[in-house]
Order: sequence, then structure tokens, then C-alpha cells
Amino acid sequence: MDVDSFKYLPRVIAAYYQTTDRQPEFPIPWTDLPRPLAQCTFGLVTSGGLYQRVVEPPFDVERERAEPTWGDPTFRTIPVANPQVGVSHLHYNARDVLADIDVLLPVHRFQELVAEGRIGGLAEHAYSFMGYQGFAPHTEAWEQTYGPQVAQRLKEEGVDCVLLTPA
Repeated sequence: MDVDSFKYLPRVIAAYYQTTDRQPEFPIPWTDLPRPLAQCTFGLVTSGGLYQRVVEPPFDVERERAEPTWGDPTFRTIPVANPQVGVSHLHYNARDVLADIDVLLPVHRFQELVAEGRIGGLAEHAYSFMGYQGFAPHTEAWEQTYGPQVAQRLKEEGVDCVLLTPA
């Protein structure tokens, strides 16, 4: 079966990606699991622009409105025990996420997997980025600053596996 990876993108963006011959800068990493899933601790990361209401500021969508080719590269930390989130993202309708966080960040589903013994644990914090990084994307801040910071935090929480949910 053929899959149209560009079906839901605006035509101009789909055309850009379809006509751009861009190879990954690095090989796609693969790491075998260190132990069975039932013994692994999972971390959750999303590019859905979630932030912890009252505690952290939303992503800077005002700057993005003023500079449409810019996207906020920072991240937010969300406690999985009681995620009280807002959504700060201009590129998708957040209605369903605000009604049920598990649509984008499956915190409660993973807590159920832990309770059932299907996975070993869930990290205390989830992390959210704002996936839109401009057009063309500027990912240097992710690669050099914010990605390594989140990776370090996940390591400190003993995470073996990460589920990344894109918006």
C-alpha cells in the first residue's frame, strides 16, 4: 500500500519537501533495549506545545505571529502525576488535547501500563517542545542546547525508552 506522507500538509509545504533533496546529517540512531519492556522506565516527550499552566510561561507564539519563519525552540517540563496543561501552538487545533491530554501525551495510558506491569515505570516528568521551528526549519537550538538538556534530565530520571508524540 502506498502512503502519502504529504497528504495533510499545505500544498506549498508538501511541494517544498517533495522537491528538496535533503539527506539526514547523521545516521538515524537505533539503540537496542537494555532489558525487557516490563523492566524499562519510559519518558514522554511531545512537540505539541504543551506547558504547565500557572507554573511555566506558554511558548512564544506572539513572536511567531510577528516573525512567521521563527519558532520557539525552548521546552517545558510537565509533572506526570498531575498534568495541568495549556497548549501554545499555532499549527493545530488544540481543542481535543485540552479535553483529553492523552490524545497527545498519553500520561494516563502509561500509568495504566505501569499498574498492569507491562512497563517498568514512567518518568516523573514529561517534556514538551513547540514542534514548529520556522520555515525552513531552524533546529540548531534544539540540537545544541535544548535537546541535550532534556536528554540529560531523562537520563537523570533513569529513562530507558522515550515515546515522542508529534503534534
